[in-house]
Amino acid sequence: MQQVKAVVAKAKGEPVELVTINVPDPGPGEAVVQVQACGVCHTDLHYREGGINDEFPFLLGHEAAGVVEAVGPDVTAVAPGDFVILNWRAVCGECRACKRGDLQYCFNTHNATQKMTLEDGTELSPALGIGAFAEKTLVAAGQCTKVDPAARPAAVGLLGCGVMAGIGAAINTGAVGRGKSVAVIGCGGVGVAAVAGSALAGASPIIAVDIDPKKLEAAKALGATHTVDSSQADPVEEIKRICAETYEGADGADVVVEAVGRPETWKQAFYARDLAGTVVLVGVPTPDMKVPELPLIDVFGRGGALKSSWYGDCLPDRDFPMLVDLYRQGRLDLDAFVTEEIGIEDVEAAFDKMHQGDVLRSVVVL
Repeated sequence: MQQVKAVVAKAKGEPVELVTINVPDPGPGEAVVQVQACGVCHTDLHYREGGINDEFPFLLGHEAAGVVEAVGPDVTAVAPGDFVILNWRAVCGECRACKRGDLQYCFNTHNATQKMTLEDGTELSPALGIGAFAEKTLVAAGQCTKVDPAARPAAVGLLGCGVMAGIGAAINTGAVGRGKSVAVIGCGGVGVAAVAGSALAGASPIIAVDIDPKKLEAAKALGATHTVDSSQADPVEEIKRICAETYEGADGADVVVEAVGRPETWKQAFYARDLAGTVVLVGVPTPDMKVPELPLIDVFGRGGALKSSWYGDCLPDRDFPMLVDLYRQGRLDLDAFVTEEIGIEDVEAAFDKMHQGDVLRSVVVL
């Protein structure tokens, strides 16, 4: 066992604390990772606010990259010294989804068996089974995905959650490609990643929708061909207009990615898609949210598909190395997502900046 500094949320809505925690030596199927960088994600704030569950105290942080320090018995996929991105989809290979070949829907993803604890022995609940706002963390070995060690940790670590969620929502879930039009509603980190993924796949037009001009500029820099300030114009009508200008007879976008997670924006996405188009919900709603009245005839009459995207429907072993290679080739600008690099003691301040919409990502660098 070793002791390291880490960021912990001890109670609902209370500021996080930088404390000393105990990290066990890795057991069977486990690995200890020395964290080099970890993005500050909205999901971490949801944990702090009790929006996930009430299993406090939480060891926050999950969007991370680092170097494997030690592995437990029988671990062969990674070894000490490997540069890895941490993921929260360590597929089991045994559940119904895995056996039918749909590993991206694994029902039983692995986490470390042992628990990290506070100094007094209180067990910690690691965010998404990772807990990477820490100098070192204990994870299931399957949560470690080897990638090119020449990549910048602060940039590629973001593939561990938000950037992968957005790119995957467009490419994996929405099947975006050449000849398809795309609209993305909500241009935070996940939404802008969906824009970048759509550009990577060759979609056109790519319409970014938000109420914040700074976020719309970020979306434009990463591939949006058009932007819509939805505080000034009806986003549904604007999306329809732009698509009709590009494709004769179009009545909306082929794929609309909703990256906010609110009923009103999901309803906008529903009506902004073309006939037989696809809506992809990647924004995370709270449990109390409900879609307002939606005539069933509209669901039937518009056809197409209404989908949710879990982690961008990704397979980390397949998608992370590929996207890191594209980053290294200069074809995917992951650096653009890193607004600032901060110290581990600055996580609470980063949450405030997130609320104010000042950043795509603050990244803790250790």
